[in-house]
Order: sequence, then C-alpha cells, then structure tokens
Amino acid sequence: MNAIAAPGGVAPRPPDVVMRPERMGAAFPTRLSFMRSLIRRMHRERWRIEAARFDLDGEGYGTVVYTVTTPRRQYSLIGYSHHLEPERRTDRVIAEAWDATFSLFDGVPAEADVRRLAAETPRQEAGRYLASELVMSRANKSLRLFTHVVDSLARGRQPEPALLGSIGYLMRTTAVYGNGKFGMGDRTRYADRPELAGPFRAELLSVYLIRCFTFDLVEHLARRRNPERVVRLDPRLKRCLGIGNATGLGMAPFLISHPALIHRWFSARETALARVRALRNVPVADVERFRALLHRAQHHVGEWRVEDTTQTARIAMLEDDLRSIDHWTRDAASLPDRGALWDRLYRRAAETCSLEGQELLVSLMLEPNAPIVDELAEGLEVDDDERFDPSMTIARMRGLIERHYDWALAHDFSRPEANHYFWYYSEEKIEPRRGERCSEPGAGKEMPLAVARDVNRLAAALDTAAGDEIMASFLARHAELRHIARRVQIGARHPYAEIRDNLIGADCRPIDLLRAKLACFGASKFDPKSDLWTRITLYQGAPLPDQLEDPEADDWCFPVFPAAACTSR
Repeated sequence: MNAIAAPGGVAPRPPDVVMRPERMGAAFPTRLSFMRSLIRRMHRERWRIEAARFDLDGEGYGTVVYTVTTPRRQYSLIGYSHHLEPERRTDRVIAEAWDATFSLFDGVPAEADVRRLAAETPRQEAGRYLASELVMSRANKSLRLFTHVVDSLARGRQPEPALLGSIGYLMRTTAVYGNGKFGMGDRTRYADRPELAGPFRAELLSVYLIRCFTFDLVEHLARRRNPERVVRLDPRLKRCLGIGNATGLGMAPFLISHPALIHRWFSARETALARVRALRNVPVADVERFRALLHRAQHHVGEWRVEDTTQTARIAMLEDDLRSIDHWTRDAASLPDRGALWDRLYRRAAETCSLEGQELLVSLMLEPNAPIVDELAEGLEVDDDERFDPSMTIARMRGLIERHYDWALAHDFSRPEANHYFWYYSEEKIEPRRGERCSEPGAGKEMPLAVARDVNRLAAALDTAAGDEIMASFLARHAELRHIARRVQIGARHPYAEIRDNLIGADCRPIDLLRAKLACFGASKFDPKSDLWTRITLYQGAPLPDQLEDPEADDWCFPVFPAAACTSR
C-alpha cells in the first residue's frame, strides 16, 4: 500500500515530515490503530466472551479460562493468579514472579492442557510451550488502586473516579510475547485466519481478555470479603479502566527491522489523512461530531498527568493548541462554505500548533470520516520477504540513495558522537538492548540497525565502482554491504519505511520510536519514565464484552472518567 494523492489533489504528508523521530514521538492513536480495528471486528462479527472457568479462592489465587467464540474458531485465555511477595513485584524484565500469568490457547483447552500450562506458564520465558499456545504474558497489580477498588466495592460503594483517573488500570502487563517465541505457535500458523490477520491481533486479544479478568478479580475479592454489602464495579467506571503496560527498549528495533511493514502502517494513516483533507463538502453532522470529540479530547488531555517534566510541558502546550482549535472551529457548522474545511484546519494547525497538537488533530479529523478511512485498517500486515534485484547497476543504486536517502548522507560519521551507541541482543532475555560504543563491550555483535551509517558506507564504496557494473558483482567484493543494498531497494519502493535519523547517535531518543509504535497499537496516556521506557494504558474506554453489540461500540477514543462517583448496585 503506497500513500497516493487523494481525489481533490491533496497529497499525503511526505516521509521527510512524517518519519522524523520528533514527530513520531508526538503520535496519538487513530481509527486505524490495531485495537480499534480489533474491536470493530468483534462488534461486526458478534464475538462472544465467557468465563468458562473461574476457580479462585478467597484470596483470588487459582485458575481462570476465558473463551472467545468467533464465527470461525474459538480461542481461550488461560490465566493463573498467584501470591506475590511485595518485594518481588517489579515491572523490570529481570523479574521471575508476577501476580498473574497467562497463555492464549488456540481453541478450547482440555483439562490436561490446563494442568500442563499450570506448570509452564508461571515460569514464562523458562517454560516449555507448544504450537497450541499463541501468546504468553504476565501482569502485576497496580497495588494502591487495586486495593482501593476492592475495599470500596466490599463496603458497598464505588471507588473514587479521581483516583481511578490518576492511574487508569488495575493491572499492568510487563510482557506480551507471541510470534513463535519460546516454542509457541508461529504467526505463519494463523496469519491467514481473518480474525487474527491484523498486526499483533493475537497479542492484543490477550490483553483485552486480561482486562476482563481484572474486573472479575476485584469483584470476586470484594464479594468474598463482604457478601452482604458488596456492589459491582459500575460499567461506566469499568470502561474507563484499561490495562497498563511498561514498555522499554526491546520494542524500538522492530520499527527498524521491518521496513516494508512499517511503511504500510504509516502509509495507511497518511493516505487516510489525505482523503479527509481532500473532502470538498463537509456535512454539518461531521463538524458537530468533530467538535464533540474535540471537547472530549480536551477533558482527556486534562486527565493526562505525568512526572516527566518534558512531557508535562508538552501537555501544557497541547492544551493551548486544543483551545485554539476549539476557537477556530466554534462557528464552523454554521459557515455557508465548508469546502476544504479539514484541509484549511490542518494547514492552520501545521503553521501554529506544536507537534502534539498537530498529531492529535489528525486523530480527531479521521474520526467522523469512517466511510473513507476504516477500509485502510485492513491489510496492514505484509510479507517482509522483499526480493533483491542483483541486476541493478551501480549508477541506478547511486540514484536511489541520492533520491531516497539524502537524509542519511547528511550525517557525518567521522564524529564520535555520531557513532555513540550500538544495539545488541541480550543473551539472558533475548531482548534488544543499547550500549555505549566507547565504554561497553559487545559492539562486535551489533544488530544491523545503523541504517544511516551503513548507507554512508555503501555510498562511499559505490563511488569506487563503474556505473555500469551490476550489484551482483559489486557485492561479491563487498559482502558486508548486502544487507544495506537490499534495504535501499526496499526503501525506494516503500517511502515510509525509514526513520529519518541516525539511530546510533548520541542524541537518539528511543522513547520517540516507542511512542510511534504504541500509538499504532492504540495506546494512550503515555507516561515516559526516561528516554528509554514508558508506561501506557491499553483499551482505556473500550467496550466491555456485554457491550460489543452496542451500535456505538466503536466510539471510545479519548475516554474521560465520570465526574462523580457512581453509586448504583
């Protein structure tokens, strides 16, 4: 899927604008985000979710099985709730114990499967898994909020919305592994199934089911503590609670290692934006819908509180931007001429708003335009097995570099700060890590993520060859450049494939890459803890299982907590 100009002549934003880390680090979820498209499929196909097994004791420890029935197949989340000593509760990947561990099972497990996984799943990476297991994950309680919710429900009242809003989740996952890791079923096993064909669909289904488990767990504990007075958690509060997640460096290299796939993700969003901006007759109803969502987003951003001073300042600027957009569009519905309204609005924001303001506006503009946007959420997966053309001439390869990788040639790799970092795989956790080249060992096992540096090396070597020589003979002499030559051909075919910066430079901030990828997933409330990792919330505002058939099941962007505590039983 290449981004193309929309009818009306509005071109997608160019990669040199979109694929800069500073803008990627200001991304927000959109209608095209993977969680949104999953919920739409669940709604459209009337998926059923039931707790097929709920064997927990009075302390909430034991086994649960949640079964999902789709039109074609069934899947089951098998969960094990454990006692965890407070001193062992950590979000770090080095943890060896968690409050709960989970496996997504392909089908409905037999008792023998549940017993087998009871021994393996709590061990996580150290366990042994079969192809019937599609996803492995674990989660820890957000202890202060979890305890408050249980205590409140047991006393017959709803928890305090302000406290719920300040945290946003009862449990947070510390890893969600899939795609064949540790012996589990490889994605090729199920990629042709429509219900799991989307990017990270199996992993995100697991997270949705873990969210269901957290609600059932707090209500179970409250009921066991005080069966006479207990109340259930109000559905309005449930919807505003998601699942937390702590995400670090391990996720960042994915954006670099899958160039054709990443092009498809970002190309879809830019094509959607171009289609919306090209509209020449914006209905009043769409303007009113935009305005309602804008006001919701203002409240949502007002609830977004973080400790990081840089992000706090960016949120303050975003609040100013949203007030400006509110002012600009106040009378838009009554304008006699609403032609090119979205394009004019975006252009004004691009001139005056911060990057966060511009990117949140993109998300808002897509929302009222589902008929021309949602189809782009399908087919975002891709086969990364791109063929290399060995018959390409040296002259043509030089031309590709000059046209598509001029941003890479702008970096001077004779400067030590340009070679400051290297990326490698941790032997212990099989996770990507980043080291300082001048002070840490391991640069000899560097992952091939230094795209800008390697393009410079390729360009320098090409200058020593004749223009009519073909790449096959050139690479016979320079085998160490094969990977980057292939990548240049991929980048020329897929304009949004590359992050346009030096990813081993001293000023590289992996947090920008993390946010870009997590926004594609649909994450919100980014809470950076450093330049290397962040906390987020998944599925905040998403419909509950018994709400999936509601006509408005897809209306859950920028959720806002109720202003006052609910008291219904």
